[in-house]
Amino acid sequence: MKRQRISAVDTAWLRMDRPGNLMMICGVLIFGEKIGLVRLREVIAERFLVFRRFRQRPVETPAMSFWEADPGFDLDYHVAHTALPGRAGKRELQALVSRLASTPLDPARPRWQFHLVDNYAGASAVVVRIHHCYADGIALVRVMLSMTDATADGPPAMPFQTRQTREHRRARADDTLSQVMAPLSGVLESARRIGGLLVDTGVGIWHDPAKAVELADKGTALTAEVAKLALMAQDSPTRFKGRPGVAKRVAWAQPLPLPEVKAIGKALGSSVNDVLLSCVAGALRDYLAARGDPVAGVVLRALVPVNLRPIESAYRLGNQFGLVFLDLPIGIENPVERLYAVRANMNALKGSYQPILALGLLAAMGSGPKLLQETLLSILSRNATAVMTNVPGPQQPLYMAGARIDNLMFWVPQSGDIGMGVSIISYSDNVQFGVVTDRGLCPDPERVIERFRAQFEQLVLATLMSPWPRDSELDPAVAAAAAGVG
Repeated sequence: MKRQRISAVDTAWLRMDRPGNLMMICGVLIFGEKIGLVRLREVIAERFLVFRRFRQRPVETPAMSFWEADPGFDLDYHVAHTALPGRAGKRELQALVSRLASTPLDPARPRWQFHLVDNYAGASAVVVRIHHCYADGIALVRVMLSMTDATADGPPAMPFQTRQTREHRRARADDTLSQVMAPLSGVLESARRIGGLLVDTGVGIWHDPAKAVELADKGTALTAEVAKLALMAQDSPTRFKGRPGVAKRVAWAQPLPLPEVKAIGKALGSSVNDVLLSCVAGALRDYLAARGDPVAGVVLRALVPVNLRPIESAYRLGNQFGLVFLDLPIGIENPVERLYAVRANMNALKGSYQPILALGLLAAMGSGPKLLQETLLSILSRNATAVMTNVPGPQQPLYMAGARIDNLMFWVPQSGDIGMGVSIISYSDNVQFGVVTDRGLCPDPERVIERFRAQFEQLVLATLMSPWPRDSELDPAVAAAAAGVG
């Protein structure tokens, strides 16, 4: 059967697998009732396997990487069935998801699995694991939504190219990092060019600051961004940084009402994304402080994915996203001042070429020599402590295999030596937070996640106790940034 070459960017994700960081997107769907294995298999066969790619396995050789049809494809392997012990609840499900997030997928088969979990709070859950080389998070969320129904008996809730797709796109434009890309055009072609430049330049620029400065002097925005990345200092040292081991821990919080988050954002002149990320920063600050770690002046840098394609084309799979380096002001205690700082940092990224530079880095990693690959991976991971994603989901309740989805969560992998991932997803007028950490660096992510609601409540309280800190009372740099935002 004819082989199909894997793109350079998808090859990069295939190559990035490490025992301490598996390149695997992991999600969990929580249902309000039990679902049957036969019905779930039917949904997967009819709506998931309509994508031919999921019958193929990625194969890497010294010369190239390619997709190859699995001649012995067996759906029984890809749809596993298990049950939690005793009177299982959230703690037991989190432990199971943690084990699965630490377990690699079989490279001899197409790299994905669905795990039907019985005996969860008297109902069912489904854990999904898919290797990142198949697609990015935006595409895979879109694939998963195509498997859902509007009611227990149908019709499909989100077929491709529908009114819901357009609504999803509009919601995404309102509150997520898509705004960062607004001034840019031809991003994929630009990414290919920058990837070629990086392959031609080799590893020298990353080890010689003078070469980085010389590149910046060439005068283009892209080359200046390359030099900026090459010269970027590391963020603050915290207990979250270090070489990750094999074992992971996952946790998720009780959801926040999305209308309340929107109301607070509107009251403070900030986006939903600003509000949520400021709560993340506050939760991490509180966790560190509770353990006696210093927090004054601490800045934690996160790699944040930015989608680079229209949402309606997500069904084509593959990876088409960039990354931005976002500084989270862990050192700021006041919740409103911290929100303004996050907002200022987000605004500074608008129009940035970081996303297409990051896509170019991935293309170079997938097409260049191994030495360049390792160097670029180190560049991406050494300057950040976490990966943070925010994906807007559907705001109406959905059904799968005849049962209502009460809640859902997902985690994207962390590259290189990054040991923490934070995921935010909205669903059915709620916002869900999830965290995955390396067990050796942060063995208790539930202690981080439980602080999100408290941080949001602090922000609500500060907003209601008018007047909240005025710009004149803030740090001058933060006040200046806040004054420039409408």
